[in-house]
Amino acid sequence: MSRDRAALGAFLRACRDRLTPAEAGITAFPGARRVPGLRKEEAALLAGLSTDHYSRLEQGRQHRVSDDVVNALARALRLSEVEHRHLRDLAAPTARARTGAWSTPQRPEPGLLRVLAGLDHLPALLLGRRGEVLARNALLVEVLGHDMAPGTSFPRYLFTDPGARERIVNWSDFAAAAVGGLRLELGTTPDDRLLTALVDELRAADPQVAAWWDEQGVADRASQVKHIAHPLAGALSFHIEAVSLPTAPHQRLVVYTTEPGSPTARLLPLLSSWGAPAPAP
Repeated sequence: MSRDRAALGAFLRACRDRLTPAEAGITAFPGARRVPGLRKEEAALLAGLSTDHYSRLEQGRQHRVSDDVVNALARALRLSEVEHRHLRDLAAPTARARTGAWSTPQRPEPGLLRVLAGLDHLPALLLGRRGEVLARNALLVEVLGHDMAPGTSFPRYLFTDPGARERIVNWSDFAAAAVGGLRLELGTTPDDRLLTALVDELRAADPQVAAWWDEQGVADRASQVKHIAHPLAGALSFHIEAVSLPTAPHQRLVVYTTEPGSPTARLLPLLSSWGAPAPAP
């Protein structure tokens, strides 16, 4: 079984296990149930597939998966928009780009870099593949209390630096979403060995990361709320927004926005005066 098809089967099983017949709007099939989620036969019925066809999907034995089947499965399993996109990525043909395409050095997209340069009043950073930091501004360094040097890994900071858990009040919520984001990215680039190695490293380093990964959750890591405990400024609250361009889909400009007139918005100019200018990428 290919790695692509194994991932597809694991994701389908996780989605089926979490959805009860009542939630799916059907009467449970008779007989003893080992888990509260849907049986294969029930999932197949909801998707309009034969039980054998659905079983081949979960077992990784179905090489080609049509868009119609993907859409039917998404409806049957009540998938969110992000989960539907992830399922589509997993069901895509297994022929992928050469592995070397994901190991070449990353360079910041000039347009996103220019936008970042104009955002000195808000914390912001530019992330590339695997969450690699491509650039950041001084205010981001001041807010997180970490240098976040270009070339370093934001996921490694988040999961292995004790300061991240101290500074980010809602660390568990933010970290769980970050794990979901890594899974979403791996669904689009399954041949990225550096990404696979990073995931394996983080899972081995933290049992909580391993547990979140095994739950098969996905997230787009956009429009999140992050609460920061700053040692001098006190409590700060940000809405995290991510922007990418069609010409650079693997780069995301992440901006820490604030509510106008909020305590955090009033404190940012003071924080900006404390931070030294960040070196250029």
